[in-house]
Amino acid sequence: MTWTEPATWYANLASFYAAAAAFITDPAGNVLLVKPTYRDHWAFPGGYVDEDEYPHDACAREIQEELGVALAVGDLLVVDWAPPAGQRPRSIISFTFDCGSIAGLDGLSLPEQELENIAFFSRQEAEQRLPANVATRVPAAIYARDRCAAVYLAGGAAARADSSVARQLKAAP
Repeated sequence: MTWTEPATWYANLASFYAAAAAFITDPAGNVLLVKPTYRDHWAFPGGYVDEDEYPHDACAREIQEELGVALAVGDLLVVDWAPPAGQRPRSIISFTFDCGSIAGLDGLSLPEQELENIAFFSRQEAEQRLPANVATRVPAAIYARDRCAAVYLAGGAAARADSSVARQLKAAP
């Protein structure tokens, strides 16, 4: 094995994007989603992690920017990884954090240039409104919250029918 200059070694490592999202529910367990103005589908509140920013700090920042409130960012619930797709030239790792429960939408303020709507949805409705590669995070987040243990999806691997985690997620309420 030949010695490599650290700068060269680091420059040759894989690079990827990172995103942080908030899993927020109401007291009945409905899931909060936002409808971005620039997408055809709904999403969890959240966004990309900035350079030199911790994912949980990015989640807190995005909640403040998108909902106009400060919420505590709790435990990590879901880690998901996806390869490059469409116009995104790099892989992405997504962190979904437990941001608790709120009683309703009162007090939230949406940036009109970024979000056109916000609503709570049942688990099934939330899964239907999210892209397929993101929808698996709903049962995974519920499962993780109930068990106080994070779930690693690996690009939806937990959604495969032969996965023991998939069977547990499908059985989760």
